[in-house]
Amino acid sequence: MNKLSTLTAEQSANIIRMAWEDRTTFDEIRTLTGFSESDVIALMRRELKASSFRLWRKRVHGRVTKHQQRLDQRLSGNLDLQWDVGRQTKIRQLLE
Repeated sequence: MNKLSTLTAEQSANIIRMAWEDRTTFDEIRTLTGFSESDVIALMRRELKASSFRLWRKRVHGRVTKHQQRLDQRLSGNLDLQWDVGRQTKIRQLLE
């Protein structure tokens, strides 16, 4: 049984929402849900209409904010870590 088949509709919707958000990186999605970037892509491919999936892939392909920006912010000290921890807690509650 793969990870995608064990998701509830609400969990799936929350992962899709995070994937569409520019501020939520794939690394953060992995930390919160255990889903890798390729798992998220597979979920998006399965759940979205083909045209919506293509639009999303075009939007996130190579987008710095989906991959590297948060790491850079943490290393440079520009990220409010208290806000980040609170946000992760809120997302975890939504996924449960």
